[in-house]
Formats: sequence, structure tokens, C-alpha cells
Amino acid sequence: MEIIIPRRNIIWAYIILGFFALISVATLAIHEYYIYLSAYLWFGFIYGMCLQYGRFCFASAFRDLFAVGVPRMVVGIMIATFLFAITSALVAATGWSTFHAAPVSIHAVIAGLIFGVGMVFAGGCASGSLYKTGEGNGVSLLVILSISVTQSLFVDWGGILNKFVPASWHESALQKGLPDSINVADGWVDQYLAGYVWDQPVRTYAQSMGMQDDTLIGAVLGNTMVGVLIPALIILAVVYIFWVRKNYIRKLQAEEGKVITFQDHLNGFWGMIMASKRTSIAGLLLGIACGLQMFVIEGLRMKFGVKNAGTILERLGHDFGISAKGTVFDPGYWYVTTQEAQWVGWMLQKLGLNNMDNIYFGWVNGIPSPAINPADWMSVALIGGAAVMALLHGEFKFKAPTKELAFWAILGGFFMGIGSRLALGCNVGAFFVRTANGDMSGWLFGLGMIGGAFIGVKIFNWYTERKMAKEMAGFDLDL
Repeated sequence: MEIIIPRRNIIWAYIILGFFALISVATLAIHEYYIYLSAYLWFGFIYGMCLQYGRFCFASAFRDLFAVGVPRMVVGIMIATFLFAITSALVAATGWSTFHAAPVSIHAVIAGLIFGVGMVFAGGCASGSLYKTGEGNGVSLLVILSISVTQSLFVDWGGILNKFVPASWHESALQKGLPDSINVADGWVDQYLAGYVWDQPVRTYAQSMGMQDDTLIGAVLGNTMVGVLIPALIILAVVYIFWVRKNYIRKLQAEEGKVITFQDHLNGFWGMIMASKRTSIAGLLLGIACGLQMFVIEGLRMKFGVKNAGTILERLGHDFGISAKGTVFDPGYWYVTTQEAQWVGWMLQKLGLNNMDNIYFGWVNGIPSPAINPADWMSVALIGGAAVMALLHGEFKFKAPTKELAFWAILGGFFMGIGSRLALGCNVGAFFVRTANGDMSGWLFGLGMIGGAFIGVKIFNWYTERKMAKEMAGFDLDL
């Protein structure tokens, strides 16, 4: 059945597209440096369109799998991760990759566990909440706000939390030689980062096999085949065995009444994979876009003679919110959560709260104005790209949150915010991008996230069943 798209949807899609085009043209007329920010903007727009098209949400994937046994989204995400890894490997082999691996330790699993619980509570992961906001979903907007506020407050929180800082963390953090402007001894997260996380090894699968990440054999064989394909196949096999196999066998026996062979299982496995075409296509496009963004951003850095956007902002006269080492958050590829935390951090700084005395804002990411923050442009444009795709598919609709959904959104965002900071990234930065680039910490976060999603589904089901029982008890049934 053909869907008729209202004319107003098409008009609004053109308005959104025109708005972003106007920003690019107007800022480029001011100075050529703004093309750096526009690059982030247009890649964000592409990411938003891809996410909305593929309904690409990690929370939905694991909720559907654990709650109702539907594997489509999980399968699609695994395939998308592998397709993204191929693109990442080709970029890495050229030496133009902007990716940096993260420290590897048990903290990634714990952080993933907390994040996984939160995303199920919220009904959307970090990236999923962004694109759903573009669809007009008010609950998703609350999730983003909750994640952002939680992060910006959590990274500067000391007080009673400092009593739980191990002495080894404290001593190690003080030995890092951070400037006096960073009060490392006064913040739990600062001591966690400088005293523990920074001391952990940073490894990719290629490096662990004695290869280099920027060689074809290291990028393809080490990081993609060993680091992505094998783990993804194992997860897909587990999904098939525990969630797909039984129904598939029952269907075959009902239709043909034959003995099931290994070839039948291979056909069932392949059928499971092919059922996730839309998510896989979206993942492929995301991977291509991420790879192109690395090329473009690295090329612009070479053109302007910079290593970080902080230098560009300083040259433009925007020195407020630049970190102590002259940088701002400038990953060079798709990322979520950090730039949203910067929005809140910038606002709180303007309201008088010193947010530049911690490592997260003051030493690493900065809090430049959202108006001239490259990663902020990417997130705003992502919402816009999702809105355009939703409008053109007749899927845009304003949805105000109920009190109950608002509660779960805020609670879920709270857990995701904490998990993101402990892992140095969310389902995108700590899992999708890291895993696809052969970072060994990616699958650790992923395993924790899967476990957290399972726990979250169990808790949510318990809550739902208890609520229904109370509601049914209110009925006076005469039998």
C-alpha cells in the first residue's frame, strides 16, 4: 500500500534542509574556517537520516530480543558493525583515520552494564534518542536532557563520593602532573580517570597480534576479521540457537515433515540475517559516512594546519571554554553524549558554576558555546536529518510524554549518563565506533551493555506485571 505524504511534510523537510544550508553558506561567508564546522553539520545530517531509516536503536534491539524474542534489530546491528568495520579498516590502512583506542579493563564492562540498564528504562539508547527526537518524540528529548545534565554534574562531583576513592587512584592521579586549574583531588571522576583509567593498557586486536593498525593486513585481518567478524558471528550463532532455531525447525517440520539437517540450519541462519536488510543498509551507510568524515576532517586539519578545532576557534576569536591544553571535543568521526554534556556544562558555567576545574571539561573537551562547537553542530543536524527522513516517510509526529514515561526517561537517562562517563562513551562511542575500529574495549562495553539490557528488561517486566496486578485487583468481578 502506497503511503501518501502530506504536502506540508515535504515543505517542512525543505525548510529544515534550507535552514542548515543557510547556516553553512552564511558562516562560510564570514570565514573559511567555518567549513570545518559545516563538515560536522552535514555528516550529522547524514547520520540522522540513516538512523531514522534503519530504526537503528540498541535499546530497541535488546529489549525486543529479551522481552519478546524478536532478533531482527540485534542481527542488524551485528551486521552493521561488521560493514562499518570494513570501511574503518580501509580508512585506517591509508593512515588518515582519526580514531583513538580507549583503555582496556573491567571498567568498560561495568560501565556498559549501567548504560544497558538505563537504555532499557529510557526506551532508547543515546543515538536512538537523538533520532527519535527528530521524529517528534518528547520522551526521547527528555532522555537526552537527562543524559546531558547527569554527565555534566557527575564529572564535577566530589563530596561524599571521594570517600570511596582508593588510595592508589588518589596517588596515581596526583602524579599525572595536571595543571593547578584542574582540581584533580576534589573530584571522584577525576581520580577515577587519572588514577585508574589512564593507567590501563590501550590495545587493538591488530596490536595484540603484533600488527600495526595503519597497515592493510593489520586493519583487515587483525581488527576487522579477528576483532569484529568472529565475535559478531558468535553472537549471531547464539541468537539463532536460542531465539530463532526452535521456531524455524517447527515451521519446517509442519510444512515438509522432514528430518532437519545441518544445511537446513545454515539456511535458517542465512534467513535470519537477510530479515534485517533495512538495519544492515543503514549500518553500511553509517560506516561509509564515518569513514568519509575521517577523511574530510583529517584533510581539513591538514589544510588549516591544526590538530584540533580548539585552535580554529581561538583563531576566530572564540577562546571561551577552550580546555587548559587548548582543545575542544573534536573526535573526527561520529560520536554522541559528550557534545550534549557540553551544552549543559556551558550553560552552568554561564550561571556561575565552575565547570572548567575538572578533567572532563577543563582538560580534555572544553565547553565552547554551542553556536561554534563542531560536535554540537553534528548532533543538532542529526536531529534535523532524522526529522527530514521521518517527514518524507510519514513517520513524524509530536508525542508529549506522560508522567510515567517521563519518569522512566529521566531515570534511564541518569543511568546512561553515568555509564557513558565511566566508559568514556555511549553505545556509539564506546561500542559501535570502537568495536568497528578493532578497539578491544568495545566488546567489553558491549558485553556489559547486553547484560545490563537483560537486567533492565527483567526489572521493567517485574514493574509492569506488578502494576497490572494492582490494576486488576481494583476490579470487582462477580463470577
